[in-house]
Amino acid sequence: MSTPKLNEEIVKTLPIPEAGNRVHYFPDAVIQGAKVPRGFGVRITAGGARSFVMNYSVARRERRFTIGQYPDWSVLRAVKEARELRQRIDRGEDPLDGSRKQEAASGNTLKAICEEYIKRDGKSLRTVEWRERVLERLVYPELGAKQIGDIKRSDIVRLLDKIEDENGATMSDRTLAVVRKVMNWHASRSDDFRSPIVRGMGRVKPKERARDRTLTDDELRAVWRAAEASTGPFGRMVQFILLTSARRTEAAAMALGELNGDWTLPAARNKTKVDLVRPLSAEARAVLPAKVDGCDFVFTTDGTNPISGFAKFKVALDKACGVTGWTLHDLRRTARSLMSRAGVPADHAERCLGHVILGVRGVYDRYEYLEEKRDAFNRLAALIGRIVRPVTA
Repeated sequence: MSTPKLNEEIVKTLPIPEAGNRVHYFPDAVIQGAKVPRGFGVRITAGGARSFVMNYSVARRERRFTIGQYPDWSVLRAVKEARELRQRIDRGEDPLDGSRKQEAASGNTLKAICEEYIKRDGKSLRTVEWRERVLERLVYPELGAKQIGDIKRSDIVRLLDKIEDENGATMSDRTLAVVRKVMNWHASRSDDFRSPIVRGMGRVKPKERARDRTLTDDELRAVWRAAEASTGPFGRMVQFILLTSARRTEAAAMALGELNGDWTLPAARNKTKVDLVRPLSAEARAVLPAKVDGCDFVFTTDGTNPISGFAKFKVALDKACGVTGWTLHDLRRTARSLMSRAGVPADHAERCLGHVILGVRGVYDRYEYLEEKRDAFNRLAALIGRIVRPVTA
């Protein structure tokens, strides 16, 4: 359908079709002393949306390029864009093909691939939120906008150098692990891509990376007392990890629905992908924060989400207790060592930690060891109590 005039009012009042869409053309209209280019039109949908379009043909195929939606685009601006498109078309270019190539390129940046990876595989990752923070803070500013196929080994090396200089060698290695996982995932889905990451790019040797740190009695006493005196949920979480030998991520995201006298860590959040029941000692239940109305999480700082931002909380706790050089995971190792010291059989202690028992026993022994684990956690709590509140003569 052609219309002799073209201005803002005409575009605004073009009739809405009952179904589908209709394109109105303006072959005789003149704007700023020049005719509107051939193929230029306004498409109206049954929903009332109005868009400026350019119809053209390439190799006898009809194509339609959408310039933009009205009123985001004015008539004058759309016509100017259409004139430039018409010049490109007359030179043999296909604007739609170029647009699609650009769209495909934007979907192949490292950031786009990372986001697709997290979207598809994030639900199976225990540390998805941490990975997202690492990518946002350390990777995207340097390489996020780069086409993943254009990223060279030297680009990765420079990124790791920067992270090592500013955040330490361990953080550099952890970032490398995240990027390697994404690139390997993409390589498994691509016909051409090959990851530029090779062995030997890590900054910390495996033997150096392994930790054996446990808290001494004096350190445990200082950490416990500082945690006990602190306000907020982080101190309570530190005590809870010591009393339950839980992983940091397991405790931080603990939901109220997982508590029923004891604590059942669901398979979806457990590294071994099976439900794990941890009997809670009276001491472990005593350190749990008060329930926050409307919040599903036990440890929370905002009443909506599970606690996060551990680094800043730990800096404050280190300052208060005077103990440095330890991590939250060292609490789990300390709890396991204390169980042995308290006389807990090694087999029971390993089950308290949620470790898988290997071999034939792991396959055929399906007993839950619930009471044995309850006894182990009670012994652990009693020993911690004697350490943090020693009896003086």
